[in-house]
Amino acid sequence: MKQSLSILPLLALLTACSGGSADESGNVTPVALVALGKAVTGDIAQTVTLYGEIDRGGDSQIVLSAPVEATVVSIEAPAGSAVAAGAIVARLRASPASQAQFRAASADATAAQQALARAQRLRTDGLASDADVEAARSRAAAASALMASFNERSANLILRAPHAGFVDATGASVGDLVQPGAAIATLSRSGSVRARFGIDPALARGLATGSPIEVHPGDGSPPFVVPIASISPVAHAQTRLASALVDIPARQGLAAGQPLSARLVTRASRAATTVPYAALLDDGGQPFVYVVKDGIAHRRDVQTGASDGKRAAVLKGVSNGELVVVEGATGVEDGMKVRTK
Repeated sequence: MKQSLSILPLLALLTACSGGSADESGNVTPVALVALGKAVTGDIAQTVTLYGEIDRGGDSQIVLSAPVEATVVSIEAPAGSAVAAGAIVARLRASPASQAQFRAASADATAAQQALARAQRLRTDGLASDADVEAARSRAAAASALMASFNERSANLILRAPHAGFVDATGASVGDLVQPGAAIATLSRSGSVRARFGIDPALARGLATGSPIEVHPGDGSPPFVVPIASISPVAHAQTRLASALVDIPARQGLAAGQPLSARLVTRASRAATTVPYAALLDDGGQPFVYVVKDGIAHRRDVQTGASDGKRAAVLKGVSNGELVVVEGATGVEDGMKVRTK
């Protein structure tokens, strides 16, 4: 009997070291060391981050190009400049080759008109046919059209902004010899522009036009909320993403090509019971938590709602105010005693 009594203190010491407790028969009951969190009522908004940019081209952007081969005399509005409608963006001067072409076109037009007059006189004298006159008239018309084209293009060597906006980029520098059609400056129109965001096609199918989206400009200016204007479910060949399109108000002052990010609420739970996200466990696709009551952990299968990464809505399985295991759950089993850190 004395020997049995001497063993009891040793068993108690071993139990304390192992994190368990001994029952009356001396068996050790496992006790898990855990941290607890409380289920509380609140709103949860589950969001996804999207990336996109202001659409290029179309009515929102225009390219000012050289009408003829020319030399860049000056750039009046460099990249980043705000311009009013009609403001001078760049000045060009026709190159010697362009000037020679204009002189040649003018001479050809004069000669063609003289040839037409001569053919008409010969026709009157019966020395030319109607076909000769028509041929001369066609050559004169073509020469006149070519000269008029050169005239018009040479008169447009001062490049002006067709509408108010911003100069996105310049494609030439002062002194450059540029070819006909070469881009001198690219402008974005002031006013409303359209932005396109890539989105997972599965999420796109669940969206509706008019849903709010929080847009974050890439230049660090404050975010703003606008509705989704339209949704294109067709996946891009390279990114494999569908598109959400939104109209950006003119007051935001965003230019074509500007990168953007956005936050979109994909799921929301209002006035729901929420638990710390760390409390959620998974058993073959079935989410569950351990609810602790009177020092005992009880497994509860739950139905989850929205989650913001910190807390998750629990639609079924946990009541407001109950305590759930948030740390140490891997060492817990249903019905196990627990002690808190």
